[in-house]
Amino acid sequence: MGRHRTGTTAEAARDELFGSGIRLSIGQLRHEGAGLRVGFLAMVRELPRLMAVTIRLGRASAPGALAGIVIAELVGGVATAVTLMATYRVLVPLMAGGPSRDRLLAAAPALVAIALAAGTASLMRACSKAAASRLGPRAERLAYTRLLERAANVEVAALEDAGFHNLLGAARQGTRATRIVITNAVALLTGLTNLVASAGVLAVLHPLLVPLLMATIAPKGWSAVRAARARFASAKRYMDLTRQLEVLGDLLSSPNTGPEIRAHGAAPYLLAQYDRLSSVAEEEQERLGRAEARGLLAGDALSGLASVATYAALGALLFMGTVPLAVAGAAVMAIRTGRTSLIGLIMSTNQIYEQGLFILEWERACGEAEQRAMRTGELALPPHPVEIRARNLSFVYPHKTRPALDGVDVVIRPGEIVAFVGENGSGKSTLAKLLSGLYLPNSGQVTWGGVPIELLDRRSVFERVALAAQDFPRWPFTARVNLTIGRTDHTGDRERLWWAGLASGAATVAASLPDGWDTLLAREFMGGTELSGGQWQRIALGRAWFRDAPVLVFDEPTSSLDPRAEAEIFEKVGSLAADGRAVILITHRLASVRRVDRIYVLRQGKVIEHGSHESLMADDGTYAEMYRLQAEQYAPLPTADDKKEFSQ
Repeated sequence: MGRHRTGTTAEAARDELFGSGIRLSIGQLRHEGAGLRVGFLAMVRELPRLMAVTIRLGRASAPGALAGIVIAELVGGVATAVTLMATYRVLVPLMAGGPSRDRLLAAAPALVAIALAAGTASLMRACSKAAASRLGPRAERLAYTRLLERAANVEVAALEDAGFHNLLGAARQGTRATRIVITNAVALLTGLTNLVASAGVLAVLHPLLVPLLMATIAPKGWSAVRAARARFASAKRYMDLTRQLEVLGDLLSSPNTGPEIRAHGAAPYLLAQYDRLSSVAEEEQERLGRAEARGLLAGDALSGLASVATYAALGALLFMGTVPLAVAGAAVMAIRTGRTSLIGLIMSTNQIYEQGLFILEWERACGEAEQRAMRTGELALPPHPVEIRARNLSFVYPHKTRPALDGVDVVIRPGEIVAFVGENGSGKSTLAKLLSGLYLPNSGQVTWGGVPIELLDRRSVFERVALAAQDFPRWPFTARVNLTIGRTDHTGDRERLWWAGLASGAATVAASLPDGWDTLLAREFMGGTELSGGQWQRIALGRAWFRDAPVLVFDEPTSSLDPRAEAEIFEKVGSLAADGRAVILITHRLASVRRVDRIYVLRQGKVIEHGSHESLMADDGTYAEMYRLQAEQYAPLPTADDKKEFSQ
């Protein structure tokens, strides 16, 4: 419980389930509670920089709405000032001597001015709110679209960089923050214009009234800042608890964890942990309520004392004849307007500062994504199939020291099936990604048709490649889209769909689904269906067939298929090479590579052997050893007579 009160690292480590807790991203860790670490004046100094990014987004997404907000708020501020001045004009004749009828007639023009000004102010606030409701979503959409456009164009290696991935997470928070900042910017502008209007009216009525305004709003401002920070500090602690409770709730009701929870009898333990964390959350809310009550009492007491002092000073000015009674009445209204405006201004400033930091993360992520954009040349590939070759190829993943590949030489010719084999982590998949242009080498060269891949238009390289990876995406779309997304410009090609479905076995999968190819493959959505691992693998293979590319990369393409289906798939892969396609096959099942044209054996990022199955078996090296180990798994079990003979 204590860790949620103080949030210290030592106490956070005490939690039995979550250790130091569940946080969303590096950006959240950096910026959550930023308003607690700086003073209010420091936040005010940062506002122009934070607002500038949002204003640029607003100008790009809905310039008319942005201009409408500014104009409406300025006109609304002027209307507020007119209302206060007109109030003074009403009070002057009403408090003068003479018949009541004459005094009312004298005050009538000012009363009309009050009505018109108040109506104008109300209309302007409504227009401002309407414009903000248009500007906020558009700015958020523009920010998210820009981020996604840049993220979709970075090098694949950048997406695998943990630091850049966390920055994208904070940037997504920044896109959502744009709407919050715009809403609070409108509230800040409203409060600021009203505060300026109040101070301006008081300065016109009498210069001594402006210090009185400052004296009465200062305690209220202090109280508002204190209350806002108390709420935010508690919300920060409560947020961690909420995330933990949501995780526990999902685990207790998820179909993925349901069987193990029941088989292992884990439900009582998880329910007890849920009850424990719920109690902590309740205590945190009670603590916040008590803290807010104390802060409210202190703030109201100080504000009350300041108000008494202010009105006493105003009474003294009246008594001495420094200000007339009508001025004093108008001053009271102006002071009340200023106090209310200040509270809204403080709340808005705090929110803009907190959320504006995430918008800066969005700006930084967009800039870094542009720097990490996919590098490409301009040369186009010839229309005919070409040879792919790697020479002295080396590659190191970001923030790693050991090369994933080191001095690798391979060649892939049209019409060949080439296999990469080796232990996990030997560099097989990395090599395939370099050959297909998904990664660029740190040193050495990958050439297509003798041209280094850096000089080629990499999109034209991708156009020639079909990829069927072991960790293929399981798109939460229909079965049809899952397969045709391999070539989105041919989604309506029924003949192509039929051919790809037949070759991969995906058509059999689709035939077993409730709505055929139009069945949603996402169990988490209404009407969705889940597939088995083998069924998903056939869909992924169909995706590669539908793409109909001259170079196919199969990375463990049959790991979830039964032996009969696996043999069928590899036979069809062989027919693809016979049609002139180049096939790169990555597999641990060495029985599947006996008939390929060439085998490369990798270990720790280096090619240690290469050749045909027969030549490698004759060399009796690493490949032969691996092949014999796998073959022994399928050797017939010894009979009783064999065991008896062995024992003798």
